[in-house]
Amino acid sequence: MVEYREIECKSALNRVRGMPFAWSLNPYRGCAHACHYCFARPTHRFFELGIGDDFTGIIYVKRNLAAVLAGELSRPGWRREQVALGTATDPYQPAEGRYRLTRAAIEQFARFRSPVSLLTKNPLIVRDLDVLREVETRAGLSVAFSVPTVDREIWRRTEPGTAPPRQRLAAMRRLVDAGISAGVLMAPLLPGLSADRAQVERTVRASADHGARFVGSGLLNLSPELRDYYFGFLAAEYPALLDGYRRLYGEKYAPKRYRDRVAARVQELKEAAGVPDRPVLPRAVTPPVQQLGLPLR
Repeated sequence: MVEYREIECKSALNRVRGMPFAWSLNPYRGCAHACHYCFARPTHRFFELGIGDDFTGIIYVKRNLAAVLAGELSRPGWRREQVALGTATDPYQPAEGRYRLTRAAIEQFARFRSPVSLLTKNPLIVRDLDVLREVETRAGLSVAFSVPTVDREIWRRTEPGTAPPRQRLAAMRRLVDAGISAGVLMAPLLPGLSADRAQVERTVRASADHGARFVGSGLLNLSPELRDYYFGFLAAEYPALLDGYRRLYGEKYAPKRYRDRVAARVQELKEAAGVPDRPVLPRAVTPPVQQLGLPLR
């Protein structure tokens, strides 16, 4: 059972530095999608909560988000820079079906003509096709669907609270058919699982078959706060991989030679499938989060 805790936020937009976008927005803290690799799990410690069941079972809801956002976007100094939704937790996680905060935020971006990039795992996004088209027309929009794998067994074990990958791809197709720049972010690719050549090829091919306008990727990163939790998951679900992960992830990032090998593999398979790296965006909108090479949610 998920517990929703409604809170008041003082600000909606978060200033971001060193990234391909200037601002981020997250309507929710915590995520019921329960992806075991999620880099945002340790953020629940801010609330003195755990990164395991607390992160997936206690969701903070910024109930006044739309009003605060409207105030920020209406300021004379707002330069209509790109805002990325979904950089920490999924803006279309199940809570959105009840609270509709993401939809309300997108309405404000359309109203104030501010461009948006969005990352999600949830087909629920098609509910908001009308406002997505409006912000795309008025300011610019790109949508990345997080699909690290199309393998049903890997998906069930690593992302137990999410919609099946091919449902996400079907939702992406609906957005593409509606004229929205939508594609796939294969991240995080998991060594020994979704990062294997055959798995990457299947995901790239399925993305192309569903009309992806772009495909991005990123390899798993493990912060010190997340490493013990993730290794515990591996011990339970993939014990044969645990020693290899310990060697590969002595630090947050896998060795550069391994990262380069996976990146070259992905690039080769994308070129063979005929899909580009990044979205084709109107105006001067910068690429969305799939260009970070990080396991963003």
